[in-house]
Amino acid sequence: MSLTKKNYIAIALVLTIILFIPSFMYLPIEIDGIRIGNIPLLIANAAFVAATASMMLVLLLILATKKTYIHNQIKVFLRFRHLLFLMIKRDFVTRYRRSALGILWSLLNPLLTMLVLTMVFSHIFRFDVPGQNFPIYLLSGQLIFNFFSEATNRAMGSILSSGRIIQKVYIPKYIFPVSCVLSSLVNMAFSFIAFLLVFLITGENFSWTFLLVVIPIFFVFVFATGVGMILSSLLVFFRDLNYIYGIAITLLMFLTPIFYPVSILPEQVYFLINLNPMFHFVSYFRELTLNGAIPGLWTNIMCIGFALFAFGIGMFVTMTQQDKYILYI
Repeated sequence: MSLTKKNYIAIALVLTIILFIPSFMYLPIEIDGIRIGNIPLLIANAAFVAATASMMLVLLLILATKKTYIHNQIKVFLRFRHLLFLMIKRDFVTRYRRSALGILWSLLNPLLTMLVLTMVFSHIFRFDVPGQNFPIYLLSGQLIFNFFSEATNRAMGSILSSGRIIQKVYIPKYIFPVSCVLSSLVNMAFSFIAFLLVFLITGENFSWTFLLVVIPIFFVFVFATGVGMILSSLLVFFRDLNYIYGIAITLLMFLTPIFYPVSILPEQVYFLINLNPMFHFVSYFRELTLNGAIPGLWTNIMCIGFALFAFGIGMFVTMTQQDKYILYI
């Protein structure tokens, strides 16, 4: 019997419930956090570990039972790969068209923003990050968060703005948000050069862990792709989302320790911060670049879990709703 989408969802929920008990009872403190005095956080962490494990098991089940479907989808994607590259090139060229400085803005923009925010928060509000160079601390958070913000904002309107193309020819709808996220990834690569320049100028020491920065960037890419697919699909049916998301992304920015140290937060708020995916992605990037350390197992579980959840839900929403887009565009 062939399994349906509803079957996979039911299997994932059952596995999450089954895995929650051993996660709650037996996972070590290094993974599951503090076991005494913080029951809500312990329950949330155990549920997250169980859900992440169930998501990975269901993904393996899909790979085993839907080989023909997956093979066909890969063939379709490869058939349109040239279109994907053209869309990325178009976005890149359009971004700097008729600009006097052109591509240099990709370097200047993060640097100038860093200078302004450094002046405001380190001198006026006098935020201090113990053991860290504030400009580098600020720019590292900006780099990751701005990539996510730009990627999801552009991906959100990608399907709606491509309505004429969708009405004329068949194109896999996920191509549009994916192309926007990839374009933002290219732009972030230039911002990363600015980050390296600040490192050199301030005389900070490079660690070999810099070579691993592709890991958190990949996590953010997968997460942003999933969120972008969800937003692009919802915007087709609910146009007010464009304004709501602008408020949501601003709130998310203040809930992410970009320009302030997480140590200033009270314990009651830290529980909320711990539920913020961008907090974990930014922390992962900073551990590698600023502290020269490899993040622990719990940080990796959180990042993998958030990325898998977003991408899985994004693909599910896109594949189930894409045939309805043409009726609402």
